[in-house]
Amino acid sequence: MKQPTGSGETGKEGPPETWLIRRGLVPQSRPQQILALATFVNMIGSGFFMVSAALFFTRVVGLPLAQVGLGMGLAAGVGLLSGVPVGHLADRRGPREIYLWMLVIQGAAMAALVVVQSFWLVLVALCVGELARSAGGAARGPLVSGVGGTELTRYRAYLRSVANLAGSCAAVAAGFAVQVDTRPAYLALVLGNALSFVASAAIIAALPSLPPVPAPLKASRWEVLKDRGYVAITALDGIMSIHHQVLVFALPLWIVGRTDAPRWLVGAAALVNTTLVVLLQVRASRGVDDTVAAGRAMRRSGVAFFLGMAVVALAAGLPTWLALIGIVVGIFVHTVGELWHTAGSLELRFTLAPAHAQGQYMGLFGFGAGLANVVAPSVLALFCIAWGVPGWLLLGAVFLVVGAVTPYVVRWAERARPHAEQTA
Repeated sequence: MKQPTGSGETGKEGPPETWLIRRGLVPQSRPQQILALATFVNMIGSGFFMVSAALFFTRVVGLPLAQVGLGMGLAAGVGLLSGVPVGHLADRRGPREIYLWMLVIQGAAMAALVVVQSFWLVLVALCVGELARSAGGAARGPLVSGVGGTELTRYRAYLRSVANLAGSCAAVAAGFAVQVDTRPAYLALVLGNALSFVASAAIIAALPSLPPVPAPLKASRWEVLKDRGYVAITALDGIMSIHHQVLVFALPLWIVGRTDAPRWLVGAAALVNTTLVVLLQVRASRGVDDTVAAGRAMRRSGVAFFLGMAVVALAAGLPTWLALIGIVVGIFVHTVGELWHTAGSLELRFTLAPAHAQGQYMGLFGFGAGLANVVAPSVLALFCIAWGVPGWLLLGAVFLVVGAVTPYVVRWAERARPHAEQTA
């Protein structure tokens, strides 16, 4: 079989269609299948660590909880710095090779956590891991773009469904280890994450190398920082990305502290959200294949977030069965907004980026989303927990306004972007 070269034909070639391919459960081409498998393996390991990290550091390493929070927060902040420069390196050297090495570095940093004992060594390992994770995300962007080919919109949505499915499976498996609550169980989860990075790198090595796209003569070295339209879109998407922690951070505290809804709803909320994303992300992304459609999807997501958060907020003080119904409805509506936001966000970050600078553009977009992830707990604690019902409504209104403004900013970014004729 002729190997794809990373052009638009990459996504067209592959083995004969099977039932799994026809049903959309497996991508069409072999490179797409390889990247999807690497994504699944990577997210399995990451799911192990996300569920058990705090317990591992406090029960196995022996760090105080305050130091654990400080270390993970500092590492997350440091990790934001590597996306743009390493993304630029991926643009010039090829994304597959850079992404592969970032996975190896992540594996080494994770394995180091098994042997380190002091806070400062743990902090160094976490910072190295976060730097490699952020850089790997920037390099992975052009890799996805090259492998996705003509089916890029559908393929991006498919990868997100795969990542959510892997995270759910990992959370269930990690739950058993947490239930055992022994040192070997926690060490197994951390080592499992380290091995998942190495296994993902081995899988990525099977992909054909994607040659860099030549940059125009007039292109600047750090072009993304001069693209004001893209920077504005990144900022708006970063604000909207705070919604990712509404269901996992604010909602559990709201259910337990302010409503009479049953507490089992805390776990059910995450399960319902993940299931809907796995089943519906590809469907929700249909038709979101240009910047105009992406802007409309972002606008719809803002409306959904406002309605979902309003329903959840008004559940406070209601009888148990009404509070239960209200929160479940809010979860569904919020998840619909998440599906639309993801579809629009993915389309904008790829389509507005020039083909020769996909890596550095993905790095900047990742910086916006990563910064939102860092500040989200503080923002949600202030709005949703400290201010109560008015705070939920106010934050929902912020999402509503951001969604309404985005289509207009998208049009401006389209007109203002440099080298528009060479977009991917």
